Amino acid sequence: MPIVILVLIAASLVLAGWAGWRAARNSPVILRQLIAAGAIEAGIVMQMIVAAVWIARGNEVDPVLFWGYLVTALLVFPAAAVVAVVERTRWSSVVLVAACVTVVVMQVRVHQLWSVGIV
Repeated sequence: MPIVILVLIAASLVLAGWAGWRAARNSPVILRQLIAAGAIEAGIVMQMIVAAVWIARGNEVDPVLFWGYLVTALLVFPAAAVVAVVERTRWSSVVLVAACVTVVVMQVRVHQLWSVGIV
């Protein structure tokens, strides 16, 4: 599982850098950035499927925390996309940076919970 988490973290950091660069240039989010966020979303969905199988095999983890982080991470990019569509200023790029950083932090927490739950 750490491979999936590392890929999601790396992709989120790259997207954060891209959105930060656009924010520094006073530019709004573009469609390609939203597509990249959608690809990260697909990775989070894949991670949730793997997590469900992992738990079904008998591994224990605090379900409220674990699923709370995964579901919240899944909802962050759609919320940022709504802001990006509504707010066509540099602030949409700033919101996308914040969403990326949020997903990174949540992935670190998922990794911590996942590591504790391995038996």
